[in-house]
Amino acid sequence: MSKIQDVASRAGVSASTVSNVLNGRKDRMARETLARVEAAIAELRYRPNTTARQLKTGHTPLLGLLVPSIANPMYGAIAREIETQAQERHGFRIMIGNTYRDKDKEARFFDDLMAHGVRGVVIISSLVDEQHFESAGERGLVVVSYDRRATPGVDSGIDHVSVDNFEAARLATEHLIAHGHRRLAFVTAAGITMSRREKISGFHAAAARAGLTAGAQVIEGTPHNEYGDAVMSELGRLEAAKIAAMPAGQRPTAVLAVNDMMALGLMAGLREAGLSVPADMSVVGMDDVFLSALMQPALTTVHLPVAEMAHTIVERLMLRLADAEVPTGEFMFQPSLVSRESVARPPASKSKSI
Repeated sequence: MSKIQDVASRAGVSASTVSNVLNGRKDRMARETLARVEAAIAELRYRPNTTARQLKTGHTPLLGLLVPSIANPMYGAIAREIETQAQERHGFRIMIGNTYRDKDKEARFFDDLMAHGVRGVVIISSLVDEQHFESAGERGLVVVSYDRRATPGVDSGIDHVSVDNFEAARLATEHLIAHGHRRLAFVTAAGITMSRREKISGFHAAAARAGLTAGAQVIEGTPHNEYGDAVMSELGRLEAAKIAAMPAGQRPTAVLAVNDMMALGLMAGLREAGLSVPADMSVVGMDDVFLSALMQPALTTVHLPVAEMAHTIVERLMLRLADAEVPTGEFMFQPSLVSRESVARPPASKSKSI
């Protein structure tokens, strides 16, 4: 088995230079030097001795990733991007845990990861209370929070990476209004997180701007657990039955779902109730998971820049793991609307135009 000294000898550099390459410290390295080191690593098929590294430093080349539920393909997409960038760029692997947005579970995961030498964690939560994040940070864990904004005026000691959820819902709602819809519904699970609250605000703001405050309702479905992340599609299907049972003159003609999985469940439930999407009711989701383009009709949704967000998450972790004095930051990304086949003009508008 090759050693780091063998790689250094092959590349004509010092062992510390090879170590810098292995640990992602390449910014100030000459391009020719980097190319020689990477070629030597490939030729010798060198792999760092992670056990020895952990014994020496007390750290392990692992990052924690805590998600509400991997059952949502959106979190799978984020996990894939974070894992790819962490491993290919920095030699770190990912450990994933499902928290179901349970504060106590999140706190226990922090403890377990630290006990195993993990020093960097990404948490997708959006719970209103993030004191347990701060506590973990005070004990030396580098934390990046995804899907929630930083509390104004509060230095929590953690980084925040998010998409503009208000803008995501505003874009989707205005798209429905532009198609002539005047009776709108926003459908979500009952547990209101910070990100869901921001989406509801964007929905109401767009409706109010169009003078449709009275025609915009929020429908909260009750899941089997507090937030419903693992059962969003089924929850959407159940809520569709309730919506379909409303009197035709009161029923919304367009529905915006809190995410794509709920939107796909809504479409299935409306079909079971004898309603057609989009002929009888338009549906929009948020996230742009891969399934949304495969449905019939294909789902109109709001795209999130997952690769760019994952890049920022990983780079912030690496930067702060290398230098504890680096100040924390807040990074917000902009969504974009993806128009597909699940939105059309409402039935009344169609009949009037015939």
